[in-house]
Amino acid sequence: MPTRFSWRPYLAGALLGVLATVSALASTQLLGKTQFLGASTTFVRAAGFIEQEVAPGNVKTNPYFAKEKPKVDWQFMLIAGIFIGALAASLADGSFKLEAVPPLWRERFGGGVGRRALGAFLGGIVAMFGARLADGCPSGHGLSGLMQLSVSGFVALAFFFGTGAIVAAMVYRGKGGRR
Repeated sequence: MPTRFSWRPYLAGALLGVLATVSALASTQLLGKTQFLGASTTFVRAAGFIEQEVAPGNVKTNPYFAKEKPKVDWQFMLIAGIFIGALAASLADGSFKLEAVPPLWRERFGGGVGRRALGAFLGGIVAMFGARLADGCPSGHGLSGLMQLSVSGFVALAFFFGTGAIVAAMVYRGKGGRR
């Protein structure tokens, strides 16, 4: 399917700025919250939903879930909206395709779906551990923190990007890694 148009980085950045502004206004003015955009808590709550089905007693006695109840809230819907919006954008510009193993990964590590799934799963664990350790995710610290001109937002975002660049260089160095 030929591409009808392409999402330009400046347009996407401007739209992200509008989204951040609207979400800050909506969450503070309409909902009376003191928090801005963030997402990492939602993934932990989703794990709580799953755990409730398997071992409900563990969720009831877990101190974290006593504070952060597994529930569908605005953050949960934000994550659903990110998925739906990304899908709609890729369908609109004709770039959507299902692939179990991306080409760059295939060139570097082979076409094994199991290896790719394990890499993604372990990467997700590291990312979530980092988000919990930093008391927030890149969207929370980076987007919301920068909107507030927070020093911690600038520092966190510098470390997120710096670490990401270093890890990408380590993982994809050599064959297939230089484009």
